[in-house]
Amino acid sequence: MRAFDVEMSRRGFASALAAGALSLALAGCGGGAAGTGSAAGSAAGSAADGAAAEPVEVHVASLKGPTSMGLVQFMDRAADGETDNEFDFAISTAADEIVPKVIQGDVDIALVPANVASVLYNKTEGAVQVIDINTLGVLNVVTGDASVASFGDLAGHTVYMTGKGTTPEYVMNYLLERAGLTGQVTLEFKSEPTEVLSALLADPSAVGVLPEPFKTAAIAKSEGRLSAPVSLTDVWDELAGDTGSRLLTGVTVVRRAFAEEHPEAVAEFLSCHAASVKAVNAAPADWAQAVVDAGIVDNAKIAEKAIPGCMLVCQTGKDMKAALSGYLRVLSDADASAVGGKLPADDFYYME
Repeated sequence: MRAFDVEMSRRGFASALAAGALSLALAGCGGGAAGTGSAAGSAAGSAADGAAAEPVEVHVASLKGPTSMGLVQFMDRAADGETDNEFDFAISTAADEIVPKVIQGDVDIALVPANVASVLYNKTEGAVQVIDINTLGVLNVVTGDASVASFGDLAGHTVYMTGKGTTPEYVMNYLLERAGLTGQVTLEFKSEPTEVLSALLADPSAVGVLPEPFKTAAIAKSEGRLSAPVSLTDVWDELAGDTGSRLLTGVTVVRRAFAEEHPEAVAEFLSCHAASVKAVNAAPADWAQAVVDAGIVDNAKIAEKAIPGCMLVCQTGKDMKAALSGYLRVLSDADASAVGGKLPADDFYYME
């Protein structure tokens, strides 16, 4: 269908002061399109006096999984030359492949796990900013035990999951504490989601926590024996909604130097990202094959069923800051190294 891995030219990486507010949202993707959450298209404003900025190449990196699913309509439009700037996309399997390229200046915009954005900010002494939240929490309780219908029903159970010593464990322990279930649930960690799936298929009465698209794949493979009665995102909203924070998976960062030099390109990215998320969420069946063609998921039927549970958003501005800062604080309280040793300063948040 198209090639996303475009050779990236190496450019200098510069640390700079806080970026100014966006002054222009380009019309290439329809400035009025809003994603779930704050409308990224709200970056629109009147252009500064004078001619429009020259188009630039924008190198975008994202991860195989939910964080890239919301981009597929944007990818199509960029490949067809329907954007004002030239966006190329490279999809990687691990954040470790992306982070060095951002630091070196070979990637301008990157979709990464929320805590990795904070680590990157601290590692580069503030040389990146977060411009949007692209994915809310994708963790779900999966089981064949009909008695488990709510988060509170986990009391007395062993829960299989991945992520020992990382964000899934910190999130689960935080929610157990908020729910008053500390000490009442045993967490048994597996190295891969496929191992959790195997345990659930071997004993449908077992309880596991799986992210999308593994949750959807597990339910399909179980032939009706498994279901996902509880979304941890919903549990977070119920138990910690008063904090303004949200359970998050992925965010989008930009090199500060790039944002200062090319604010119009950042504005167009946000507008196109919001429009793409809106399109994919509205018609999963129409975009499932594009998800497969991009190498994100192997099966179009699984992609179609998984998209609604992938919590795709394009949340910007004050809502982004409240949701992300609260989430990072939970992680920092559990293990400061999870966010790079300390919470990022206010200039981490790209405010239009």
